[in-house]
Amino acid sequence: MYLITNGRIVTEETVLEGFDLLVAGDRIERIGLRGEIPVTAQTQIIDARGGIVSPGFIDIHSDYIEHMSGPRPTSLFDFRLSLRETERELITHGITTMYHSLSIFKSADYKYRPIREPENVKKMVDLIDEFHNSRHLLRHRFHARFEIDNIDEIDNLKQFIVEKKVHLISFMDHTPGQGQYRDLEVYRKAIQGYQDYSEGQIEEIIAAHQVKPKLTVEGIREIARLAQEHQIAIASHDDDSVEKLELVQSFGTAISEFPITLEIACQAKAMGMATIAGAPNIILGGSHSGNLSAEEAISHGCIDILCSDYYPAALLHAVFHLVDRGRLELTEAIRMVTIHPARAVKIDAEVGSIQEGKKADLIVIEQLEDDFPAVTAVIVDGRLIQKTEYRI
Repeated sequence: MYLITNGRIVTEETVLEGFDLLVAGDRIERIGLRGEIPVTAQTQIIDARGGIVSPGFIDIHSDYIEHMSGPRPTSLFDFRLSLRETERELITHGITTMYHSLSIFKSADYKYRPIREPENVKKMVDLIDEFHNSRHLLRHRFHARFEIDNIDEIDNLKQFIVEKKVHLISFMDHTPGQGQYRDLEVYRKAIQGYQDYSEGQIEEIIAAHQVKPKLTVEGIREIARLAQEHQIAIASHDDDSVEKLELVQSFGTAISEFPITLEIACQAKAMGMATIAGAPNIILGGSHSGNLSAEEAISHGCIDILCSDYYPAALLHAVFHLVDRGRLELTEAIRMVTIHPARAVKIDAEVGSIQEGKKADLIVIEQLEDDFPAVTAVIVDGRLIQKTEYRI
């Protein structure tokens, strides 16, 4: 049992001051006025020291595990080592549920990552699944990012779904001339960032990718139906038109990841879809691809969820950036990384908010010099898995 005291407790609706929170077993047992909850000799006291007590963060889109496994095109680390070290890092940023976004990606001419080879994807998926029933720190889940030109891997994706190893699926299309790369100049710069190609070579790459075979709409519908049968949330990626939103929604898509423009983000929201933006976009002041400004979209009320995308530390700092700049109240900002993603992927009955009877996935956030936020305690499933003390 743990009693968290001397903190500001962030619920879905408000910030409770002068309250204590009791954890018993794997649940939030009680929230009561400070000093009101009886404690026993077995109760461990956690002093939040005036910090914020928040639900653990739920990150539903992050490919950080790809970087940790294969940081260089010629380097591939042991997957168990990668996953173990990744989870140790993630909890320091307050992430207690991670949807590891592995790309089921057709080989690219300009950006090779060994982790994306089919046999390596399968190994990592199996390991994520194994972690459900072995010693682990946080909730590991698999977000299948399926590139629609990877026709050869359709059967493997279906098998992952049937085996209940997929917890979120997104359909992606990175063909130049649409979506993220609707501006071909952005695509050209992206290619040059990986390798020094001549203009002629770049044009050949663009032409080849624009005519490559892709999964048909009916093929996407078939996979989507299978996902729905297994209660798996479905996302669309880089939406760039109303027509695309209508199409993806017709086969059960409820999440719009990284809408390209403010207009499309607001339209997706108006259509009842949950909208996602990357936290690095906020920290860096805009999209690395020159697309939607997440902060601007949030100020218009058109983004529901923040994800870490490729930089886990950004999630915590984006929340406080939005609060410090007056874009959102604290409760609103916390909801973007807790209950909103939980609802989008259908796990909100158990986690995502501080409520009596829910799972005790909790973090304590203290602010250091210059209001720098730092996670100093992490509880997952009612167990204290990290406590950090900053020295003076």
